[in-house]
Amino acid sequence: MLLHPGKTDFAHLDAESQKIMLDTIAFFEKKGKIKLTEDDRNLVWYADFLEFVKSEKIFARLMTPTGYGPADSRWDTSRIAAFTEVLGFYGLCYWYTYQVSSLGLGPVWMSDNEAAKQKAAALLNDGHIFAFGLSEKEHGADIYSSDMVVTATGDGKYTASGRKYYIGNGNKAGMVSVFGRMADGSGYVFFAVDSQHPNYKLIKNVVNSQSYVSEFELVNYPLTKEDILHTGEAAWDAALNTVNINKYNLGWGSIGICTHAFYEAINHAANRNLYGKFVTDFPHIRDLFIKAYTRLTAMKLFALRATDYMRTSSADDRRYLLYNPMVKMKVTTEGEHVVNAIWDVVAAKGFEKDMYFNMAAKDIRALPKLEGTVHVNMALIIKFMPNYFFNAGEFAEIPAYHNPVNDAFLFKQGPTKGLSKIRFHDYSKAYDSVNLPNVNLFKEQIALFKEALMMAGPDAAQQKDIDFLLTIGELFTLIVYGQLILENAAIYNISDDMTDQIFEVMVADFSRFALELHNKPSSSAAQMEYAFKMIRKPVADKDRTERIWKEVYALNGVYEMRK
Repeated sequence: MLLHPGKTDFAHLDAESQKIMLDTIAFFEKKGKIKLTEDDRNLVWYADFLEFVKSEKIFARLMTPTGYGPADSRWDTSRIAAFTEVLGFYGLCYWYTYQVSSLGLGPVWMSDNEAAKQKAAALLNDGHIFAFGLSEKEHGADIYSSDMVVTATGDGKYTASGRKYYIGNGNKAGMVSVFGRMADGSGYVFFAVDSQHPNYKLIKNVVNSQSYVSEFELVNYPLTKEDILHTGEAAWDAALNTVNINKYNLGWGSIGICTHAFYEAINHAANRNLYGKFVTDFPHIRDLFIKAYTRLTAMKLFALRATDYMRTSSADDRRYLLYNPMVKMKVTTEGEHVVNAIWDVVAAKGFEKDMYFNMAAKDIRALPKLEGTVHVNMALIIKFMPNYFFNAGEFAEIPAYHNPVNDAFLFKQGPTKGLSKIRFHDYSKAYDSVNLPNVNLFKEQIALFKEALMMAGPDAAQQKDIDFLLTIGELFTLIVYGQLILENAAIYNISDDMTDQIFEVMVADFSRFALELHNKPSSSAAQMEYAFKMIRKPVADKDRTERIWKEVYALNGVYEMRK
């Protein structure tokens, strides 16, 4: 399942998309690890990467919906996932400039403003990057409280004034999609500005990074109707729907980072001799590697399956709105676990300046914290829990979906209301299709959790207690996570060994959160009893673990970035 720059052929993609991936890999391999790490340390703006992107029209092809750009352009989540994984593999900053460009384009492609769409397509074709002006210094992502104000001046003209904060690409973006409110109180508005306009005042880069994460101010910035993307409720919906589409990429950035760090760690440990043994001969080191490898495989299986649901979504099937925030929340926090485990292997080596791992250890922390922290996403996920467990719907089975087509529905989602009404297919079908020791233990935990929701669910006070609900959400998230992993294990012919190894980790994780629920100050006696019952000891299998270790050890020397 792991990306290998020299061997992965991206066979699930069409020929043009494969070329995009392989050309991008070739760019970074030519750049080399020394220059990659030097640029990271010295906070060098990645002009070389953006020039490569411009010359190959990569962003134009990946981020322009069909009909607006080059002949092979389309918004295709399968190849976007592959591309963002590649970018994460070589560095968060390269991933980030793509990510915030895709966010900036979301409100444009969702609008009915054809002039703005044609302008965005032309800018993409010319190699420009984009920005998403949503957050503010005083309010963060609390878009209810925007201080960016648009004032009508007559004859279809307006001015915009206010500050935005933590806006990636804000220094160079050819178009910045900015969220604000109308001065007359008529509602919200999304509009487009140019970062090079004299009334756009760039204040500073607010982070210590190669990326430029800006604070900027608009001072009586002149607008016309051609600059207005959305007004009223449509502006609100565009903000949330843009996040729905694009924040999914956070998980893929994390997968890429973890994969490169893993290769570097196994190469180091397998060839370092201490006390007459290679580091990989120590049992605790093997355990750390196996857990990291297992979690990383699970991350990719889940994210791949979530892609299928995104690409096949419709007004009647919005299941992806549960799976999507899990890719940006659960997969990214799993990425932290992976890096933590292999950092315990490489130890002080991870601080060395010429190691990719030094970048990974820093960058992996960012992904769960970008555009909505874990608790924000968890609050969203919990809304789906009643229908998930108690009101399953009937849906046709969705296969792996890598068709080279435009994902048009993602820009026609409409209102963001009604999340609690979304229904899901019966999760038990995936679990009942497998008979493995740790999967069976996990099914016992699921049954107890569901029973606890019915017999000892959160009371009125607990339903307002975000600390209590976060733990409930973690348990629920693990169940959904396991479901999609099992669906994809069948699709990708994952071995029973690996599947059971994944659920050995998940049984332990579920037990950890059950104990956390037991110890919450507000847990009732009934909730404590159920939580205690949910705790299970995973089934260890020495032979299975040894077979997984052989898979891990076989990665020794398989990949090392060109110096």
